[in-house]
Amino acid sequence: MTAAPTSRTRERPGGEEEATSELKLGEFQHVPTLTLSEARLLINAVMDHRRQQRQVNETETLIKTQDYLDVFARFKQKENIEAVERMLASRVELELFERSQLGTDTLWLVIVFGAEEAKTLIPSLANKISDVDLQELLDDISKLRNFTEG
Repeated sequence: MTAAPTSRTRERPGGEEEATSELKLGEFQHVPTLTLSEARLLINAVMDHRRQQRQVNETETLIKTQDYLDVFARFKQKENIEAVERMLASRVELELFERSQLGTDTLWLVIVFGAEEAKTLIPSLANKISDVDLQELLDDISKLRNFTEG
């Protein structure tokens, strides 16, 4: 038996977005993005507010997201998250996406292995920031993590 055709058309995926040596993020090109630490801070603040208002609806997805962020967000203190954001925001030559990628805590390997690894993982950085300047930024972020977060 043959399945009946669907009555609605299927939307084609854009597929033009890519984060290679040239960022092509389409409609998301200039959209602010969050690091995992920022996302954790935001979700926890919203949930705290909802608990105070007694409007809590903790779905399985929300609980799993919070668990994930608790594990992988390297910066837990608001002051440190803001300090990292200030450091990244001072690098105006970088796109918002690149800043969040550098600040995203899954890239802790970048801090350990340095500017060359950062440019391998985020190819669009190659012609925007020198290895020396990038390494200095990574070192500053690493110091904040090592001395204040423990």
